[in-house]
Amino acid sequence: MENEKIHKGNQQEQEFKHIIRIANTDLDGNKQVYIALRKVKGINFMFSNAILNVTKIDKTKKAGYLTDEEVKKIDDIIYNPSKYNIPVWLFNRRKDYETGENKHLLSTDLMIQTDNDIKTLKKIKTYKGVRHIYGLPSRGQRTKAHFRKNKTMGVSKRRVKQGKKSKK
Repeated sequence: MENEKIHKGNQQEQEFKHIIRIANTDLDGNKQVYIALRKVKGINFMFSNAILNVTKIDKTKKAGYLTDEEVKKIDDIIYNPSKYNIPVWLFNRRKDYETGENKHLLSTDLMIQTDNDIKTLKKIKTYKGVRHIYGLPSRGQRTKAHFRKNKTMGVSKRRVKQGKKSKK
C-alpha cells in the first residue's frame, strides 16, 4: 500500500505517498507539509514556512500529495537556501567560527558541528566550556533546586542493621 490513487471529479488523479524522502529523512505523508518538514533535524517552523513561501506550495497540503518536482525543489532549497533569497537570520549557523560564512546545517552535519563547538569551548576553557566539563547548566539557570544528578541531597539517614535489633 505504498501508493494510492485518488480520483477527484474530472481533475487529474494524484498519487498519495505514505512516506516521502526529503533531505535524507523519511517524512510522514499524512501530515501537512509545513509540519512534516519540521521532522528534518535543523528545520524549524520559520524555516519550513520560508521554504513553502519560496516554492508557493500550500502549507496545509498533505505531504503525500507532493509531486516529484516539488520534492526536488524543496530539497534544493533546503541545501542551498541563500540561492533562493531566504533571509540570513533564518540560518542556524551564521558567521561560522572557522570560515565566516552563513550556512544552514542539517541532520548529522548539525550534530557534528555542535559537538565540535562544545569541544572547542572546553579546550579554550571559556566559562561556558567549564560548565560543560562539570555537567552544570551553561545558560545561566539557577542550580539550587535542579541539576542535582548523582549527588546527595539533604541529610542521609544511617541504615539500621536488622540483625542486632531483634530480641528473643
